[in-house]
Amino acid sequence: MTDTLADSRTSGRVFTDGVPLVVEDVPRRPAVDRAAVLADPGFGRHFTDSMFVARYRAGEGWVDARLTAYAPLQLDPSAAALHYAQSIFEGLKAYAQPDGSVATFRPEANAARFARGARRLAMPPVPEQAFLTAVDALVDADRDWVPTGPDQTLYLRPYQLAVEPFLGVRPAHEYLFVVIASPAGAYFPRGVHPVSVYLSEDYIRAAPGGTGDVKCAGNYAASLLAQEQAIAAGCDQVVWLDAVEKKYVEEMGGMNLFFVLGSGDDAELVTPELTGTLLPGITRDSLITVARELGHTVTERKFTVEEWRAGVADGTVTETFACGTAAVITPVGSVTARTGDFVVGNGEPGPLTMRLREHLLDVQHGRVADPHGWLHRVAPAS
Repeated sequence: MTDTLADSRTSGRVFTDGVPLVVEDVPRRPAVDRAAVLADPGFGRHFTDSMFVARYRAGEGWVDARLTAYAPLQLDPSAAALHYAQSIFEGLKAYAQPDGSVATFRPEANAARFARGARRLAMPPVPEQAFLTAVDALVDADRDWVPTGPDQTLYLRPYQLAVEPFLGVRPAHEYLFVVIASPAGAYFPRGVHPVSVYLSEDYIRAAPGGTGDVKCAGNYAASLLAQEQAIAAGCDQVVWLDAVEKKYVEEMGGMNLFFVLGSGDDAELVTPELTGTLLPGITRDSLITVARELGHTVTERKFTVEEWRAGVADGTVTETFACGTAAVITPVGSVTARTGDFVVGNGEPGPLTMRLREHLLDVQHGRVADPHGWLHRVAPAS
């Protein structure tokens, strides 16, 4: 990043508090190279030409907001985040629309959750409008990287980390806010397949009063060993139980869970209530709204492993799925536990699971009406 505006220009956008957004000249990869990546982008393997960076200094506030070339960050070896994990992130997507425009999905909700996470980790929040400005600027600059294949998207990763060089346990005085983007292929390119899950009885994801309801990096580091246990047990994902009694189901990996009781138009959805240990997922909130509009009762309450097991055995629990930004909805087919394994339904994706998944995907990709204004238009049709 340059320290002068000699090779830069202001975009006309204001990041926050009169701080202009500076746009640097960014080298662009040849169209043929970009097309080769977009033909098979995978997930999190390739990144666009640009990134957004802003810096916070105590006493100055947010400064030096710029859209610059994607490049390695320069960090002091004593940067606070590397030692004390003051680091948070978000995940959202930009979608190519049928009219050629590009839209993000509910970015205002991501901005609000990002600010809540910053406050929980004693970090200066990025103002919500500044968050939107940064995301919009990056998507607009790299709109050629938004894939147009079936259910393909541009994944956006805003994050904030403490970069003050010091060793001491206190909130840092200097931070970076960065937004990067990565083209993403369809999560289930060969059709939707249910996952197998392992109930973690040795480890917990979060405890009351902890950081379970924010997207801080430490939450994910602490989850990796349990995920390795799940894989060793022949499962795809780990399911977390509550920290106190270890009998209530909370999340699957980094995704929220739903249980379908009954079938047809009378089916009820149950999802674990937000107790402060679960992440308030934006996809979760969207699906609650969609399901109720489709005529289904949705209940937020505690749900035990035994209720899950007994419900599957007597046919009360007919479907189970997890939800999150990456996959939208992932069906759960089987459960492995020390107290006995069981299969949900017939082990295949359930009809309500698939109906909700297709409906939300259709909204995100602009294939059906968006009555809630969830789509945030970023780049007009070219």
